[in-house]
Amino acid sequence: MSKKILIADDEPDIVRMLVSRLSAANYDVEVAYDGYSVIKKARETAPDLILMDYMMPAGNGVTTYDNLQKLGKLSLIPVIFITAAPTEELKQKVLSMGAVDLVPKPFDPVELMEKIKKVIGD
Repeated sequence: MSKKILIADDEPDIVRMLVSRLSAANYDVEVAYDGYSVIKKARETAPDLILMDYMMPAGNGVTTYDNLQKLGKLSLIPVIFITAAPTEELKQKVLSMGAVDLVPKPFDPVELMEKIKKVIGD
């Protein structure tokens, strides 16, 4: 059975690239474009991993992650943050909240795939 990954990003080009790479690697992929949709899709699909942009409409990544943490089983879903505004302070903040990692944009797709495989496998 394929692992499910929820991509949470409002940038269409990044979403397309991630969907293409993840689908080619045999992951089932779902997409959400804002914080509200992340919660809704996570409830509907119970993904094995969420790749979440830090800056999104309708709830930034940290607020959305904090809301996921309050929702029982959804709090167990690993999250890798992706952001165009990486700082060491932000990285420490999301890691202290329980996120798996913070990846800066632009990111190396091969490195991101390695991180994903490390977290949830093939």
